[in-house]
Amino acid sequence: MGQEYFNISINNLSIGFGKPEKSPVILRKGINFTANHGEMVALIGSNGVGKSTLLRSLVGFQEYFSGDFTINENSIKTFSDQERAKLISFVSTEIIKVANMTVFDLVAFGRFPYTNWFGKVTSNDKRIIDEAISNVGMKEHKNKPITQISDGERQRAMIARALAQDTPIIILDEPTAFLDVSNKYEIFHLLQVLAKEKGKTIVLSTHDLNIALREVDKFWILLEDETFEGSPEDSVLNGNFEKLFSNSHIGFDHYEGEYFFKKEFREKVKITGEGIPLNWTLRAFNRMGYQIVMDVKPDFEVNVIESKNGINWEFKRKLSVQNFNSIYEMLQNLQKK
Repeated sequence: MGQEYFNISINNLSIGFGKPEKSPVILRKGINFTANHGEMVALIGSNGVGKSTLLRSLVGFQEYFSGDFTINENSIKTFSDQERAKLISFVSTEIIKVANMTVFDLVAFGRFPYTNWFGKVTSNDKRIIDEAISNVGMKEHKNKPITQISDGERQRAMIARALAQDTPIIILDEPTAFLDVSNKYEIFHLLQVLAKEKGKTIVLSTHDLNIALREVDKFWILLEDETFEGSPEDSVLNGNFEKLFSNSHIGFDHYEGEYFFKKEFREKVKITGEGIPLNWTLRAFNRMGYQIVMDVKPDFEVNVIESKNGINWEFKRKLSVQNFNSIYEMLQNLQKK
C-alpha cells in the first residue's frame, strides 16, 4: 500500500449467515461506520444485535452480502488473503489452552503472513515477537506455558500476537470479557497506547460502557434497527447513547456519565456539604432510591461535615437530629424507620 496509516469505512453493509448464493439469513442491513488512523473505537450494543458478526465480517471470517468495507477507499475484497493478513489482525474471546505452548509460541503465530511455506521464524521475526511481548508487559512470562498464566495475562498475550502480526488495524471482540476490573482498565490503557503512540486503528466490541465512555475516541452504536457513530460525549449529548437502555430498567445519568437501575423514589432528601464526601453521599442516597432535592421541601435533610477529626453526617428529620460516623451506619438506621 505504501502508506503508514490506514482509515476504514463501512458502507451500507449487510451482514448475516450462510453463503451469498444460497439465500443467506440477513441479520443487519445498511450499516455505515468510519474510523481513522490513531483512533480507538468501541462497538457497543445489546447481545444478539450483530456485533460479533460485524467484526468477523470485517476480518473475512464471514461473508458480507451487500455494501462494502474499504481500507483507504479500497474494497477489502480486492486484497488477497495474505495482503489482508498484513492489514488487519483479530483478537477473539476464545480461550486458547494448548499443552506445552508458551507465550512466545502463541505470539509467534502472529508472524504467519511473513514466513515462508515452512513457517520458519527468522531472527528479525524473533525480534518483533520479543518486542510485542515486551510492549504488553509480558516479558517475564515469555517462556511460561499459556496454561499457567492468568486470563488477563493470556489476553495480553493475544494482543501481543496481534502486535507481532504488525497490522495497522486491530479488531478485538470483547477483549475485556471475563477479566477483573484492574485488568479491564489495563487492557483499555494498552489499546489506547497502541492507537496514540503507534498510530494503530483499534476497533473493539465491549460491554464495559463506563470505561469506554472515558477512554475511547469514538462509538459505533449498533441498535436493533439503526446505527449511530460519534465521540462518546456527542453520543451522550445527542441522546444516542441513552437509546441503548430505552427498553430496559437501566437509566443513564447525563451529568455523572454513569448508568443505573431505575427505581421508584422512596422519600425526598436535601443533602448539603462539600467536596468528595458530599459526592459519595449523594451517590449512596441515589443508589438506595431516595430523590435528591434542593428547592422542594424534603422529607429529611443530611449535612455532610468534614473536619480534621474525620467525616460526620448530621441527619435531620422534623425536630430530631442524629449524628453518624459512616454512610453505612446512617443508611442502616434509615432503613429501620
